[in-house]
Amino acid sequence: MLIDATAVPADRGGVGRYVDSLVQALDADDAGITVVCQPRDAALYSRLAPRSRVVLTSPSTATRTARLVWEQTTLPRLIRRLGVDVVHSPHYTLPLASPTASVVTLHDATFFTDAVLHSSVKARFFRAWTTTALRHATVCVVPSKATAAELARVTRARPQTLEIIEHGVDVERFHSPTPEEVRAARRVIGVERTPYVAFLGALEPRKNVPALIRGFVKAVETRPDPPALVLAGQPGWDTQVEKALDAAPLRLRVIRAGYLPFETLAGFLGGAELVAYPSLGEGFGLPVLEAMACGACVLTTRRLSLPEVGGDAVAYCGVGAGDVAVALSDLLDDPSRRAALAAAAQRRAKEFSWAASADRHREAYGKAWLAHRRG
Repeated sequence: MLIDATAVPADRGGVGRYVDSLVQALDADDAGITVVCQPRDAALYSRLAPRSRVVLTSPSTATRTARLVWEQTTLPRLIRRLGVDVVHSPHYTLPLASPTASVVTLHDATFFTDAVLHSSVKARFFRAWTTTALRHATVCVVPSKATAAELARVTRARPQTLEIIEHGVDVERFHSPTPEEVRAARRVIGVERTPYVAFLGALEPRKNVPALIRGFVKAVETRPDPPALVLAGQPGWDTQVEKALDAAPLRLRVIRAGYLPFETLAGFLGGAELVAYPSLGEGFGLPVLEAMACGACVLTTRRLSLPEVGGDAVAYCGVGAGDVAVALSDLLDDPSRRAALAAAAQRRAKEFSWAASADRHREAYGKAWLAHRRG
């Protein structure tokens, strides 16, 4: 199997964590994989997959356009030269001239169902490649039942080509934090003693951060000792975030912590009073699962796949600021419920593992190989 990791972004968001963790789990199972990556990731994949073959592209593939050209022209030749049986493209696009079986991961369908939540260029790009992958790939992998159902509804995808394979959680990075890990995270975000509500994710429209900010203000503005709200993650393109921040009373602390180092995430999530993730829709909901694994009380929505991840171990709310405010207020007023949800979340998170996900991926690779041989 060859896994094309060249599309993994440098910031290691959800897609990066999926590819990195899958590669590591496949290598640990001695799956005999080849990982093709950009030069900046060579040391990482050599460490994550010491039993596997790591092949580097040229530095010129760093831009999306150059990478796509490489994928369509050079990658098919590389596949032939390496004698690969199956190529896995883990981020929507695939080499159309591939001489072998192809597996493509399609992470969500919101580019069709909620296109306004993405930039117009991004939405058009991923709609086109999703449709192309469904037409040309031997097998398509999706991370949830909700994503499979949405793709079948909006694209008439063939159900027999969709393999539902849930993500896992990296327990080395996402675990119940030690007191020192919590203190270290507090130092990084600049909150030494104040309780805080945590959010982790890109500040893009789909994450519904403006409603979170407004709901947080409503929930805590009359409290004598209000917690802070800490927004961690990459700056996105949601222009409403700044407006919501400007409208927040000065006495309330809303901290934009930016991108946090991986080693601080367990302490950040596990050290929060609760983790709020009022998303408008996810293909899987990896941030929710990761917060659950850290022993956090999690508040999220029932949109798309999120209930598949959270089950009965998280609290749910609507997507409006008023809905978020009521749910936040109820949880902040009920420490015993927060503790019960945190314990339940940690137990449920153990049901998701990258080892199990890797096993299912290997089954998908075998299915693709047999289908390709049969023509």
